[in-house]
Amino acid sequence: MFTVLRDRTYRHLFAAQAIALVGTGLATVALSLLAYDLAGADASAVLGTALAIKMVAYVVISQAVGAVADRIPRRALMVTTDLVRGGVALALPFVTEVWQIYVLIFLLQSASAAFTPTFQATIPEVLPAERDYTRALSLSRLAYDLESLFSPALAAALLTLISYNLLFFGTVAGFLASAALVVSAVLPKPSPAGRSGGPLAKATYGARLFGATPALRALLALNVAVAAAGAMVVVNTVVLVREHLGRAAGDVSLALGAFGAGSMVVALLLPRVLDRFSARAVMLPAAGVLVAVPAVLTAALAAGAFSWPMLPAAWAVAGAATSAVLTPSGNLIRRSVAPADLPAAFAAQFSLSHAAWLLTYPLAGWLASGAGMTAAAGALTAIGLLAAVAARVLWPAGSSGHGEVLAVQAPVETMKRDADGEHRLAA
Repeated sequence: MFTVLRDRTYRHLFAAQAIALVGTGLATVALSLLAYDLAGADASAVLGTALAIKMVAYVVISQAVGAVADRIPRRALMVTTDLVRGGVALALPFVTEVWQIYVLIFLLQSASAAFTPTFQATIPEVLPAERDYTRALSLSRLAYDLESLFSPALAAALLTLISYNLLFFGTVAGFLASAALVVSAVLPKPSPAGRSGGPLAKATYGARLFGATPALRALLALNVAVAAAGAMVVVNTVVLVREHLGRAAGDVSLALGAFGAGSMVVALLLPRVLDRFSARAVMLPAAGVLVAVPAVLTAALAAGAFSWPMLPAAWAVAGAATSAVLTPSGNLIRRSVAPADLPAAFAAQFSLSHAAWLLTYPLAGWLASGAGMTAAAGALTAIGLLAAVAARVLWPAGSSGHGEVLAVQAPVETMKRDADGEHRLAA
């Protein structure tokens, strides 16, 4: 897997991603403490609102950026967004009102919504060989999982020496280092897409690509299955551990760590698996596992048989299945669209996948608070089941295979022929 790091450009981009992730993790811890300082007992409401703002920025801004990403030099775009994120992080220690948190979080996450899809669309052009790109996807997943374990531990260690406000300066350093690494990399120029139509048509082009391609329609459903199971983990772990099991606060970290560990194990194994099996053969069974985990949890809660060993074991399985769905998605997008359409397609995936989280995050919390944890787990199981079944129906066997490049299956009236003779979805 690590052989892809021999490529200098990819090595610099991967390092930029990893360092920025650590900086973001430090900011997450510091932001929680800042919210508590400003709002006290209402800190949960502040953080919940900030999370909703983050998701809205991801859904809206990434689509807008996808409309123009093919006309902006990628290095300039990524460096600019890193500098914006660094500037916002620099301002956070000086916040004195809750509304200021909301404004700065919107700016920070808007910049991330521009950076991340651009980064994702660049990697398949830096590593054109499918075998190398598959390993890069696994490394990227591994970086996310390691950050979720490393950043809180680093923040805890630093907080024994400094105040939480100084953690934001670690975030600033991370984004500046990321920008420097991107500057040092030689990136491919974006291929002009040559799309017609107004701003709205260009902004929604990536979403229409998803709607016109069977495998990408299935990916939309798979995103919902991931979000349904993931929301149960992210939103309700603390309540399950503290209220239902009566465990210590430290066990919350252990349960969440089990999710990350399961994801990392699969990320390490997937390159070899995907050398032998198609993405469909991996992703669809994994979606079934994502349904089974909350289903078992629902049954255990209803029967009064829920126990501590069950929770980390269930979360480890959920983490493994999540990685098995998300890691191959980049390859699936790469095979399904023309090279010039990669920025729009990755922007659409970023936007639409977070739209699913925007649905399941509040649903998991509201149902757990209002109707009880069993009802919340049952509802998320039902959503995941519908999504998994839809993915299987939308992605029939034989519609894609290992190494196959898919044509965009659009209705005749929405297709046009470019000057070079290639069919592409009309914008």
